[in-house]
Amino acid sequence: MFGLEYPSIDNLVGWPTYFGDDAFWAMNKIGLISLLAMAIPTAMFLFAKRELVPTGAQNIVESIVEFIDTQVVLPAIGPEGRRYTPLLLSIFLFVFWGNIFEVIPTFHMPANARMANPAILAIIAAGVYIGVGFKYHGFAYLKDTIWPSFVPLALRPLVGLIEFLTVFIIRPFALAVRLFANMLAGHILLVTFGVLCITLWRLDALVVILPFSFTMLVLLTGFEIFVSFLQAFVFALLTAVFIDSSLHPAH
Repeated sequence: MFGLEYPSIDNLVGWPTYFGDDAFWAMNKIGLISLLAMAIPTAMFLFAKRELVPTGAQNIVESIVEFIDTQVVLPAIGPEGRRYTPLLLSIFLFVFWGNIFEVIPTFHMPANARMANPAILAIIAAGVYIGVGFKYHGFAYLKDTIWPSFVPLALRPLVGLIEFLTVFIIRPFALAVRLFANMLAGHILLVTFGVLCITLWRLDALVVILPFSFTMLVLLTGFEIFVSFLQAFVFALLTAVFIDSSLHPAH
């Protein structure tokens, strides 16, 4: 309609390989963004470590660490959770940088709008909180999950099945899907209004609508920056909550 050509879903989330073709080590835009999402935080910390006198870079890094400590670790786990701060900090930064490339020119794609990264992160999170449960409670962690003693005997098989599915399957699945779906939806919104702005610019009759669509595009871009941060925070916080549930299982 009106010459509007909306890109197919393959053009929204599928990217040609830079090299490697169909090999397991093939590299495309998602792989490059993922590498940058690891390299940028690493460079930040290495650069801040070299500073003898605290300046901008070190202050930024210290603020990020303090934020994870005060807003994720302590509220979700408590002081004993500080041993997991490096993990939660790494998850937060990797997710954030993977998300923020959605609004960076020439990239315009969040790495977490593809399911691979959220799925791997969710598997890592599940491995950690399940491992914590077995480390601190042994076989009782599994026993209390599938046969909860605080539930009436007649309901234990049903509740145990629900708890087992929740702990071992639904939690990591929900972690991955929440991140993936939010970033993909934001990416589609930005593409939609971007295509709309380009189309209206070409159509003399409807060019009067362009300022409104462009304003919406700018507002959505700012909103997606916030969402990039929020999704990283939520992923790290939920991981911390799940770790705490393994450290202190409810009875």
